[in-house]
Amino acid sequence: MVERIKAIEQEALGALGSVNDLTSLDQVRVRYLGKKGLLTELTRFLGSLPEQERPRFGAVLNEVKTKLEGIIKDKKAALENTALGQKLKGDALDITLPGAGVKRGKLHPITQVMDELIDIFQRLGFSIAEGPEIESDYYNFEALNIPPHHPSRDMWSTLWIDADKLLRTHTSPVQIRVMEKQKPPLAVIMPGRVYRRDADITHSPVFHQLEGLLVDQNVTFGDLKGTLTAFLHSVFGKDKKVRFRPSYFPFTEPSAEVDVECVMCEGRGCRTCSNTGWLEILGSGMVDPNVFKYVKCDPEKYTGFAFGMGVERIAMLKFGIDDIRLFYENDMRFLRQF
Repeated sequence: MVERIKAIEQEALGALGSVNDLTSLDQVRVRYLGKKGLLTELTRFLGSLPEQERPRFGAVLNEVKTKLEGIIKDKKAALENTALGQKLKGDALDITLPGAGVKRGKLHPITQVMDELIDIFQRLGFSIAEGPEIESDYYNFEALNIPPHHPSRDMWSTLWIDADKLLRTHTSPVQIRVMEKQKPPLAVIMPGRVYRRDADITHSPVFHQLEGLLVDQNVTFGDLKGTLTAFLHSVFGKDKKVRFRPSYFPFTEPSAEVDVECVMCEGRGCRTCSNTGWLEILGSGMVDPNVFKYVKCDPEKYTGFAFGMGVERIAMLKFGIDDIRLFYENDMRFLRQF
């Protein structure tokens, strides 16, 4: 049996001498040292040998296996180094060539405008508040003086989740949540995403609003006009005229739409402003006393004003964009302009 081991050893050494790639090397390893290899198979005869022959047989078998394993290991390392050298030679880099460069990331235009609007109101003394995007009917409508079956509910194309839960149609519910927890005086803005069942070149089912609320004693409509005029001059420039038009909102009384002189034609009249010379920017008004009653705030003692605007609309006017869908298509050609 020892002679058989030596014969297999010589056969394996010959096979290893002719190996010139990793695949062939692994085939030799499996043939002689694998689970069913020739040397492995010989261990099965150990128990059938006379007891005095077993030590020598085992020692010779282990010696040959160890020898072959070492040769295979060294051969594998040499072949891997050769393969790596060939790969590096074929994939050589010219380090004198200019690098590809890393493009610098930028904030999305909606984020840029939102940050600008927030910064203006913070400088005016407003703090920031946020609320859930999935709202209850109570906070989204009822507590804002819009009870069930009120006709004004048709002003919002609501996306309902169930009979009571909905995707908020405006950030006004945050006003109620703030007044429930915080007593006047307070001045707060509420930026965030809102949802409506509407989609065309000027409307998106998901868009951003920024609303504001100021409550204190002796707050007047004059305070509202002064605050919003200062805000719009900061956004569009002090040379732009601002006007307030009577309007209707369920949660404010009196209410007003706020227009700014057209930034495209400077008030002369164009397609963007429908030849009026004015652009509607936001809605506003004095907080309706009924809203104060929902949050247990005395309407005889406190007054306040509220306002709300679409961030996408202001971004479209600032950047001269005529299709709101461009903000959400993630076209790098569009986004790189900002």
